[in-house]
Amino acid sequence: MKKSNLIKIIFLNLFFLTSLFASFETDIEALKTKSFKKKQQVINELVEKYSDDERTETLLKKMVDGDLFYTEKEGIFVILEKKEGSTYHTKTFLEGKVLEPQNKKEFNKVKTNNGLRSVIKSNLAQMNLFSKKKEVRLKSAKNILSNVDEDSKELINKALSKEKDSDVKEVLLEAKTIILAKYSSGEEQLQAVKDLSDFISSDTLATLKTLDNKENISTELKKAVKSSISTVETIRSYYSVLEKAFFGLSMGSVLLLAAIGLAITFGVMKVINMAHGEMMMIGAYTTYTLQQVMPGLIEYSILVAIPAAFIVSGIVGIIIERLVIRHLYGRPLETLLATFGISLILQQIVRTIYSPLNQEVKTPDWMSGAWEINSALSLTYNRLYIIIFALLVFIGVLMVLNKTSLGLKVRAVTQNRQMAQAMGIKTSWIDAMTFGIGSGIAGIAGVALSQLTNVGPNLGQAYIVDSFMVVVFGGVGNLWGTLIGAITLGEINKFIEPVAGAVLAKVIILVFIILFIQKKPRGLFPQKGRDAQD
Repeated sequence: MKKSNLIKIIFLNLFFLTSLFASFETDIEALKTKSFKKKQQVINELVEKYSDDERTETLLKKMVDGDLFYTEKEGIFVILEKKEGSTYHTKTFLEGKVLEPQNKKEFNKVKTNNGLRSVIKSNLAQMNLFSKKKEVRLKSAKNILSNVDEDSKELINKALSKEKDSDVKEVLLEAKTIILAKYSSGEEQLQAVKDLSDFISSDTLATLKTLDNKENISTELKKAVKSSISTVETIRSYYSVLEKAFFGLSMGSVLLLAAIGLAITFGVMKVINMAHGEMMMIGAYTTYTLQQVMPGLIEYSILVAIPAAFIVSGIVGIIIERLVIRHLYGRPLETLLATFGISLILQQIVRTIYSPLNQEVKTPDWMSGAWEINSALSLTYNRLYIIIFALLVFIGVLMVLNKTSLGLKVRAVTQNRQMAQAMGIKTSWIDAMTFGIGSGIAGIAGVALSQLTNVGPNLGQAYIVDSFMVVVFGGVGNLWGTLIGAITLGEINKFIEPVAGAVLAKVIILVFIILFIQKKPRGLFPQKGRDAQD
């Protein structure tokens, strides 16, 4: 064997062994070079070899953000977490170990330029588009759709040829059709414009309107553009109505939770409780307090807050009934003034304990995000859960009133207090329990509200008037009337609000309630019993 051939064989074996033992950890060492051309080559090789490694995506993202460094002495790759003047807070890239804060002179940045960042972003898009996880591919496809350009056409065609999931394919097909509509010509462009009528995303509509504003297009193309715009807008308006109905249903659910307790106390005790909104506020602050006490268990804090808010608000309600309201039965005007004063006291107590500023309650991950039915309709999970929760509470209260001894006594006191008292029912105890249950349910409403808005001392004031309108509209003391009244007013409000504005919408609803009461003074479902006739 010739000496030159022997050297070649040894060299090839060494190369094979080197590539065999090469790893992600060793390959990224080449990024320490100052040559942007060499870095581009390294990045392409990393994506080709380690596209399924999550560290590759993290590495590229940190490079784009300018947060990838390596230490001056050891040459360890680190990620910049925070800057404090010239002090850098970092953690190791590979192990995720937090390092002691050091001066920025101790680090070398893995520098990028515009060309390199463009290459990285292109590789990230390609890597995500061919990921094994559907969620990653779908997110990448939607990102391409939102930032579509002619250069993406080849990548989209490649992805379409390999993609099997229908949801991802639909997004990619829409992006491809938009590219053809924007950048092609003749029959191909005309057909693409017609095909866009099958898609209803805002990106499609924006593309069609851009083409519609162009002056140098043919009459046939202009006609096709207008036809597609009309089709897309018609379908989107249909889904817009469904979305408004959903938001109206969620608002109605909150009103239902707020009004159930009021309907019970008002129906049994004939008490106009102006502090009912503050029971909701207490429930919301209970949720906030629990999150402060158990910051590492945010996912479960809402579930714990439901019984906790019911108990805390219920106890406060019972205390108010025992100390104040029981002395004012039969004097509705005085109970109104007394409970209004109590509401101001409770607000001031909360301001003293928590400050007058609004507090933010964190939403658990399982309640975050939205259920995307299509590109024109998505339902937020927090509102969806609140609708379901409100119905469960309604059913629970209905079961308690109709299937338990306590419920039987409450209904007896509601229909004829004197007769119930003569039968041996302790009406004063029923009053206290009823007020406590009503206040507890209001506290649960506060838990739901904490997921929709910030928690503040005036939280309950925004809902107390609406709650009374629901109770009066549905029929005092009737739970089914409260349910229908809450949903009806919620839907009316959400459909009027975009047209008339929030304030005028409230006024219109109030006028509607006044006119309705003129015809049916006892509401949709009048209360039955001797007391109802008094």
